[in-house]
Amino acid sequence: MRKFFFSGSVEAKLDDKNRFVLPQSMRLGLVEEGALEFSIALGLGGCLAIYRQSDIEKIVEKFTAKQHIAKYQKFFTLFFSTLHQTTCDKIGRVILPPVLKNAVGIKNELVIAGVLNKIEIWPKEKYNAHLKSLLNGTDPEMNLAKMCEEAFALLDDELPLEATDE
Repeated sequence: MRKFFFSGSVEAKLDDKNRFVLPQSMRLGLVEEGALEFSIALGLGGCLAIYRQSDIEKIVEKFTAKQHIAKYQKFFTLFFSTLHQTTCDKIGRVILPPVLKNAVGIKNELVIAGVLNKIEIWPKEKYNAHLKSLLNGTDPEMNLAKMCEEAFALLDDELPLEATDE
């Protein structure tokens, strides 16, 4: 059996009840033990992230062991107070909680992007700006060639050595 991962992207719109339709292929990837249940949380870089329940359970288990370490308290409070466990209705609509919608600046249009073991939800304007910047090479922190090189280096068994003058 092939291992499933999320990929691809689609544009969507929020309706007047803050709902959007999650693509069927992505919904199917969230089903575990016959149940379509998942969590929406703050993601990295200004997006939201949808996680499978099994991934959230692993996160909770690991974080619980560290919950009394002071330097993590603010993060844990922010992460778990904005984590929403949810599901879809019969036609695949997901309610986007206002606190999450406002946190990342989603107005009406969004991009739903599959990224390995999670689904990211981006404000359409922000996603398109990142994509344009990456493809045009206008942002020095988002150099496509460098990012590809570093990411594909992760596939090597050993970490790449830094270039030396020797």
